[in-house]
Amino acid sequence: MRIGLAADNGNWHKGRLRGAFESLGIEPMLFSLDDVAIVTGGGEPLRVPGFDDGQLPDGVLLRTIAGGTFEATTMRLGVLHALVSAGVTVWNSPTAIERSVDKAATSLAIARAGLPTPDTFVFSKREAAAALIEREARPGRPIVLKPLFGSQGEGLMLIERPEDLPSEEAVNRVYYLQRYVARRDGLWRDYRVFVCEGRAIAGMIREGDGWITNVHLGGRPFAWELPPKAAELAEAAAAAIGVDYTGVDLVEDGEGGFLVLEVNSMPAWSGLQKVTEVDIAGSVVRGFLGALRAARPPRLMAAQG
Repeated sequence: MRIGLAADNGNWHKGRLRGAFESLGIEPMLFSLDDVAIVTGGGEPLRVPGFDDGQLPDGVLLRTIAGGTFEATTMRLGVLHALVSAGVTVWNSPTAIERSVDKAATSLAIARAGLPTPDTFVFSKREAAAALIEREARPGRPIVLKPLFGSQGEGLMLIERPEDLPSEEAVNRVYYLQRYVARRDGLWRDYRVFVCEGRAIAGMIREGDGWITNVHLGGRPFAWELPPKAAELAEAAAAAIGVDYTGVDLVEDGEGGFLVLEVNSMPAWSGLQKVTEVDIAGSVVRGFLGALRAARPPRLMAAQG
């Protein structure tokens, strides 16, 4: 099998995934989506580094997409769509990535699936966002403002007054607002559940010294024996977005249940790996290879025939 590992950054995760492949006797070709080219005029127009002209990988495991301009990101997603249309197995699929990196699309899919999630409001105009804050927020009961595209807790703000809202230009003309769910015990704590192949395989508690608990920003991971309710909700959230592997962020609802905060299509798991015996990278690689074999792309069938 010709396997591509697309990892634009993150050496720790890249090394873990590569090691998991090698333990199974497979040497993946590492490449960056940034280096893929489209060349028409003869043969296969998609040129993937490490694969001969006219050849495509049988499968691509995607770890990250490098940041960049809107145009660059659109092209990279277009490359993934082109791979899928050519019969290449891609984890996670570009459709799932688009649903998860756009928080508004995630909230829409989660709500339509009937899954519990904090009340969410998305506006293009500051006037509409300010009216929402005037109606719903007050000191001690803030609304969270999140970047529409963002991860690892970067750019989050608590908004208590309309005048706290940044300008439309500062938020790229999208106000993604979500009701803040405070814990009754005053702890800053939430949860991450790792789902692979539709099954919750590991989870952790994240605690912080402030309301942002991401491990990347100093949150502390703790082992967590997944309650069935949390596992089932995370699995349902992954299915609603269509991700093959994901980190689902949950908070407690104060009534014995959980709410879905986010569904990540390019999740980090270095913090989780510290507090679980589950081999996360190995689980992802084995799941990906199983999906590749099950799909049996036409090119593989022709080669084996």
